[in-house]
Amino acid sequence: MTPTEPPTEPPTEPTTASPTEPPTEMSTEPLLSVRDLSMTFPGRRRAAAPVRAVDGITFDVSAGETLGLVGESGCGKSTTGRLIVRLLEPTAGSVTYDGRDISHLSQRELKPLRRDLQMVFQDPHSSLNPRQTVARIIADPLLVQGTPAAEARARAAELMERVGLIPEHLDRYPHEFSGGQAQRIGIARALATGPRLVVADEPVSALDVSVQAQVVNLMARLQHELGLAYLFIAHDLSVVKRVCDRVAVMYLGRIVEIGPKAQVYAAPAHPYTRALLSAVPVPDPAVERARARVSLLGDPSPDSPLRSRRQVPDRPATHPPGCALRPRCPKAQGICHTDTPTLRPLKPNTAHQAACHFPEAS
Repeated sequence: MTPTEPPTEPPTEPTTASPTEPPTEMSTEPLLSVRDLSMTFPGRRRAAAPVRAVDGITFDVSAGETLGLVGESGCGKSTTGRLIVRLLEPTAGSVTYDGRDISHLSQRELKPLRRDLQMVFQDPHSSLNPRQTVARIIADPLLVQGTPAAEARARAAELMERVGLIPEHLDRYPHEFSGGQAQRIGIARALATGPRLVVADEPVSALDVSVQAQVVNLMARLQHELGLAYLFIAHDLSVVKRVCDRVAVMYLGRIVEIGPKAQVYAAPAHPYTRALLSAVPVPDPAVERARARVSLLGDPSPDSPLRSRRQVPDRPATHPPGCALRPRCPKAQGICHTDTPTLRPLKPNTAHQAACHFPEAS
């Protein structure tokens, strides 16, 4: 029997047949508040030192806002996302959602909150159960919350149309869809319960560039229609610039710079942020050749306790004082070895902050 040909990726964002909800105004009170959040894992080998993946980070996300969390692989971005939706329990610090501390709630206490907090994963196919139909995959969160099966299926059909897929394909299986379509299914599953906050963990990094643009446009449209707040985790600064209102730059477990997108991209203050932005290619070859590059000095130092776990499998949970970037930073001086920099505003009454003893002047 010849397998069914998978449907092709739609070239443009379709118009949904169902009415859209009005966008939610951004509130002055944060919807999500993260304070001094840390996560330490046991060592991988017997008697190995614990590993600190997230090291005391602090940020807020308002209703209807998109905060981009960027950094190189191994810096703790995905762990941060899993801590926020409570797939992991933090070692220290707090996660407050809508005024309630959810850091150490039991699974039973978390169940009602799962409606409001959802996650979109990086690899669309590995995050979907290959033994379940698309209808069951999308309806599962509703069934867990006690929604009747018929109502859950109707909601799944509505969401298929909303994310640009054909409702008649509900009874197909994940392998019958392309990568971009599978990610749309993952987005539909995340929207099933009507969440207010979605953690998107590199949702387009596994997709082709043309498909990335479609999924990014879809997420932007859904945010406008449903009033969603996003924590958008990525390493592609071009994508972050397209979708985010504010940007937080993470390096080896810590946030080293945070602020409004326009300020961070126009006047990056931290050397690591400047290096990341200078590595983003520019379409104009003449501009690309003429612009100055900001280079860091090699890889994270072998004596850095927060070095990437891909390079040092067991990095200690405690670390000496000083800046974690100092072995690679061309501006490092004596104070960088003795005093740990903290986030502070670059100017009075500004939201643009950097954790650097010698931030770049605007």
